Order: sequence, then structure tokens, then C-alpha cells
Amino acid sequence: MIEPTNAEQILLRLEWQVIRKLDGILQGDYRTLFYGEGLDFADLREYVLEDDIRHIDWNVTARTDSLHVRQYTEEREITAWFLLDMSPSMAFGLQGHTKQQVLIELVTLLARLLTRNGNRVGAIVYRHDQLHTIHPAGGRRQVLRLAHELLRSSDGASESITDLNVLLNTGLNTFFRRSLVFLISDFISKPGWIRALSVLNKRNDLIGIHLWDPREVELPNAGWIVVEDGETGEQLTLDTGDPIFQRRFFDAARRREAALRENLEKAGVDHYSVSTEDELVRTIVRMVEKRKHRFR
Repeated sequence: MIEPTNAEQILLRLEWQVIRKLDGILQGDYRTLFYGEGLDFADLREYVLEDDIRHIDWNVTARTDSLHVRQYTEEREITAWFLLDMSPSMAFGLQGHTKQQVLIELVTLLARLLTRNGNRVGAIVYRHDQLHTIHPAGGRRQVLRLAHELLRSSDGASESITDLNVLLNTGLNTFFRRSLVFLISDFISKPGWIRALSVLNKRNDLIGIHLWDPREVELPNAGWIVVEDGETGEQLTLDTGDPIFQRRFFDAARRREAALRENLEKAGVDHYSVSTEDELVRTIVRMVEKRKHRFR
């Protein structure tokens, strides 16, 4: 895992330790992950099982009494945007393995895979109620610029709870053409962001990545501890060895996870769950295989 100090060192290590392995496994073919359903309309054909219902052409279907879907061709170059949640709760995790550190590595990796094939990447970073936009550009220098921004220390603190609506609506007002969008967050937020997510997904090819830490699901037995809410600063003293408390903690975490999955599916978002303990090569391969199945 990274030591958050030098963008060049992070990128070099990913190029040697991760990208080379991925090229061997995937033979350099990341088309399914990056292009997904395609961006340019090409033709019509009859609907078959597992087609995306969003591609049904209802006008043609009405004229022919048979379901027809639109087919798309891939553009040579695409513009990819990263919507990144760098709120206080993302700092949770073991030293060297926080959600924030995983986000930095994952974004740097995805951005490099995209830019080396001639694509452009940009980002909107949500940090302590402040937004910073990095406009799309190509090349290795752009990846370093993005990584450097993510490594930057915060300009200040905020006691307010994260509101993903701010990040999503900024994306809606920024993306003027259909793009590939990665939303990366732990989704610890004020409620009410599903509608904005659904609209963003309809206008773009959106991939949601849920970052989580195992200790958010199963609290280790560490006796009496003082915990602090990363979003509000509120502190509580808890007995982590109490079996009743452990069960309630586990059940609450599972309910949150189920609700999040239901909301993402309701919005039609292609989503993935990534733990702070997951290995990056396996994460990318898993994403490629899942999207290959979805769009075949």
C-alpha cells in the first residue's frame, strides 16, 4: 500500500507491479471495462435475453410488434471522469490501508490504463465540503497531476456530514457529453442522492465503486475503546467485547450494505464493492469479467 508522499513513485510502482501483471492476464484488452456499452449509435436488432432494457427502441418496437434494441459502436477515444469522495470517513482503516489510500491507488491505476490508450481523464474531488475540478486531458502528466491532487492535504476541516448530492449534481452540470464516469466513495452520506445518481447514470456510462473496510462490518474485540465519528467529531466509549453490541454492530452494517446495494441497483448503476484488503490486480480482473458478462 502507498505512502502518500510522491505521485511519481506511486505511478511507477503501479506500472511495474500492477499494470504489467494485468497486461499479462488481460493481454492489454480493457475494452469491456472502459467502453462498456459504447457511445455511438450504429444499428438495430431484435432483443435477446440479458440485453440492457435501456437500449430498447420503443418506436421501432411499436411498429414491428417485436422488441428491438439499439446497438452501439465504440469511439476510438473516450473522456473519463472520476467523481471522488475524499470526505473524512474515507480516512478510516489500518495505517497504510485506509479507504482514502486505496482510492488514490485505484484512481491512479485506472487513469493510467485509460491515458496510455489515448483517452482523456478528469476528476471532481469532494473534500471537506469543497470541490476541486481537474479538467480532462491525456497523457502520463495528467495522471500525475490527478494523483498529486489526491495526495494534497486538506485546506480545512468541516463538521458537516458528507452530502453526495453536491458531488453528483456538480457532475451533472459539468459533463456536457456522454462520458465514462467512475464514482468512488464509501457512500456514507446524507440521504437523498439516489435521484441525482439515476439521472447521471442515464446520461453517462457510470461505474460505482463502493470502498469499505472489514472493520466497518465486524468490529474487532479490543475491549473498551473511544471511537470518533470522522464526519461530525462526536466521540463514544464502547465495549467492543460485549457480544450483544457486536451482534447489533454486525446487523446494522449488513442492513446498510443491503440498502446501498438496493439503491445502486434501483438507479441501474453498474457497481462494485472493493475492500481495503483487496488486491488491485484481482479487483480490475473481477471488474472486467463482470462487465464482459453484462454487455456481451
